Amino acid sequence: MRPFNIFPTVFLLFLVNMIMAQEVITGNYFGETFTIEEEIHKQELVFDQLAITDTVMTQMTGKIKEVCQAKGCWMNVALDSGDEVFVRFKDYGFFVPKDAADKTVYMNGLAFLEEMSVEDQKHYAKDSGASEVEIAKITEPAHILRFQADGVLIKD
Repeated sequence: MRPFNIFPTVFLLFLVNMIMAQEVITGNYFGETFTIEEEIHKQELVFDQLAITDTVMTQMTGKIKEVCQAKGCWMNVALDSGDEVFVRFKDYGFFVPKDAADKTVYMNGLAFLEEMSVEDQKHYAKDSGASEVEIAKITEPAHILRFQADGVLIKD
């Protein structure tokens, strides 16, 4: 009687498990397409380790809070960590739909901290539809979390 070799069975079960464990994410890409990293949900903490002059190539995911209503040229994204990140698109090379608020987004690009001038803050506030009263309250530069995306995937 021939001994039973369990290796092929175990290997096959391992492969099936790996395939089933991977989440299939469908949606629309804007900018460059990219492969979503397994560790993407842990990347939100990257901002805790940054100084004003640092940049980190990474991926992030979150919920789109608002999109530029003039062109779709920027968005604010709420991360799982509770932080909010201001996202622009590399080389002004692509835009996202103006109705993308409340959708889940996956982003690939550079994370960094930035000091945003009063003038820029007012410009973005105007783009988002803020009132003149809200805009007038902006009087000091702000340190903000920033992301320059070379590609985004907006989940269906």
